[in-house]
Amino acid sequence: MVLAERMLEFMHYGQVANFKTNSNIPIEKLALAINSQLKNSIVIKKAEEVDLRFHSRYNAKHKTYRYIINNSPCGTAIYRNLQYCFPIKLDLEKMQEAAKYFEGEHDFKAFKSSGTSSKNSVRTIYKALVMKEGENIIIELTGNGFLYNMVRIISGTLLDVGLGKIKPEEIQTIIEEKDRKNAGKTLPAHGLYLVEVKYN
Repeated sequence: MVLAERMLEFMHYGQVANFKTNSNIPIEKLALAINSQLKNSIVIKKAEEVDLRFHSRYNAKHKTYRYIINNSPCGTAIYRNLQYCFPIKLDLEKMQEAAKYFEGEHDFKAFKSSGTSSKNSVRTIYKALVMKEGENIIIELTGNGFLYNMVRIISGTLLDVGLGKIKPEEIQTIIEEKDRKNAGKTLPAHGLYLVEVKYN
């Protein structure tokens, strides 16, 4: 199992991958060996042996994603490709209120992209947070699984709440009606990060 992390400011982001190998490199030196062949934008932090039945995707018990919105009037030059820049001031408190409606087990059909292969759209969100760090608004979702583009669509819906286009309490109705047209737009991919994967 290999854990790869990218850094943005002082926050770490992690992703787990698994593979089979016949390499003779000792496991404690494998990360160093792989890093010598990688670009500087990705770093392997740890490598360990796991059961052959282990799968980094299907054995995950829960995942945590973050979506970062730079809400400053002038945006950012350094992180322009690592954050979604949105210069119109958002109502943080309303976004925080709306986020709580996503918690629990729901059918998230309204928050998946059309054409997704997942037939079952029921997922459980354990925690939904909206935080502010400097000029950034951070949406953080922890759940037992996510549909294709689900986090980006939820983030787009919360952005509409922050703009006053959707009232916080309307989130419950959007979930219940299961109609993609009622939810917000899919925000760009460059603001999305997989923060953590838990296996137990």
